[in-house]
Amino acid sequence: MKRLVIILGAITLSISLFAQGGISENMLQEIKKGYRNTPEEKALRNAISANDINKLAVNSEVKATYDFHFSHEVKSKGITDQHSSGRCWLFTGLNVLRAKMIEQYNLGPFEFSQNYNFFWDQLEKSNLFLQGIIDTRHLAMDDRKVDWLFKHALSDGGQFTGVSDLIMKYGVVPSTVMPETYASNNTSRMSMLLNIKLKEFGLELREMKKEKRQSDKDFAAALENRKVEMLSFIYRFLVLNLGEPPTEFTWTMYDASGEPVSTKQYTPLSFYQEYIGTDLQNNYVMLMNDPSREYYKVYEIEYDRHVYDGANWLYINLPIEEIAKAAIASIKDNTMMYFSCDVGKFLDSKNGVLDVNYYDYGSLMGTEFKMDKRERIITGASGSSHAMTLMAVDLDENSNPKKWKVENSWGAASGHKGHLIMTNEWFNEYMFRLVVEKKYISPQLLELLETEPIVLPPWDPMFADEL
Repeated sequence: MKRLVIILGAITLSISLFAQGGISENMLQEIKKGYRNTPEEKALRNAISANDINKLAVNSEVKATYDFHFSHEVKSKGITDQHSSGRCWLFTGLNVLRAKMIEQYNLGPFEFSQNYNFFWDQLEKSNLFLQGIIDTRHLAMDDRKVDWLFKHALSDGGQFTGVSDLIMKYGVVPSTVMPETYASNNTSRMSMLLNIKLKEFGLELREMKKEKRQSDKDFAAALENRKVEMLSFIYRFLVLNLGEPPTEFTWTMYDASGEPVSTKQYTPLSFYQEYIGTDLQNNYVMLMNDPSREYYKVYEIEYDRHVYDGANWLYINLPIEEIAKAAIASIKDNTMMYFSCDVGKFLDSKNGVLDVNYYDYGSLMGTEFKMDKRERIITGASGSSHAMTLMAVDLDENSNPKKWKVENSWGAASGHKGHLIMTNEWFNEYMFRLVVEKKYISPQLLELLETEPIVLPPWDPMFADEL
């Protein structure tokens, strides 16, 4: 009997403790006092519930102050459009290269084929996933790395190492040689089906059994052969959706006045070598502003690459002032840059403005939003979500940046004629990554690349793909 009383007492205590963490009736009455139901509060509720919060929170005094003059700007011709796809990283990287080509050869509007490099991106990522599954066969299905691989079998997002590794391996072609398709512009359905098939393939590779008399070498060969068969299916799937990548093509160059200059036959790699020729894997460095981690250190993200035999994402973490100096030097030298940020914060997409003071959410909601950049990062409230091409800066009389300009890939009708204008304060708060040519940063910073990088896991929330 005594034992029963003790057990019942323990159960009662545990229920009591659980109830202390829930919302009791008394607590609910206190919570309800947060809304006072005054005429002013009723009017505010009616306004907010019936309207887009951004329309109500616009700071009209700030909105009226914008001008679109920039003291230093890189020339550009034509705005690209990634449509309903997550290929901003690829558009941005190719836009940096096309600006160089247009300037050097005095071209009119020109685009590289994003579809061509996207085709190889999807095939290479498929191989990255399948080989990752083979490499981790010895781990349990619920191991963190295996779980991460299956959750991230394939995406259309990415970052700059994808641009560099894919182009150096497969070259580039003009957009007229491999045009966009419906599937390349609208990737969600294709991506969903590929993900399902890759996960099916991944399970099959994990469950393949070694035969009794089969050596380790022969079993490894069997896994490799099956992987090749799987990738053959993926290749066909991609051809059906995106078209087959050309191995050679004929292209006529036209100058800015529309006159033909030359007609030649190329392979994708020979086209790249003739018109770009830069060593993308060694000529550029990625700079990061992440105040949640130590500055002046090099970091590497495991499995954060597009090509299995390519490079993991490597970057130098720096104070924002150091990154701004490199960006200004590049723009002054007429060179665009790969730039990524948390584009959804304080964005007026119609007018193309990024300004931390543009929306006064605090006054509208009767509160303050106090987190700084470090706190937003560690809580997951902010992170890099979109890549664009940094192309202009407006400097004051003391050579300090006032505002910046990016070329976006959301079409010419979006923003300010296809561009976004950001204040320097927004740049400081929501800019994360910048890829610059090594010549625009100091030798002291370059020396950091010789140090052993700090390896971070692929599931670190700061390192989602840019879309």
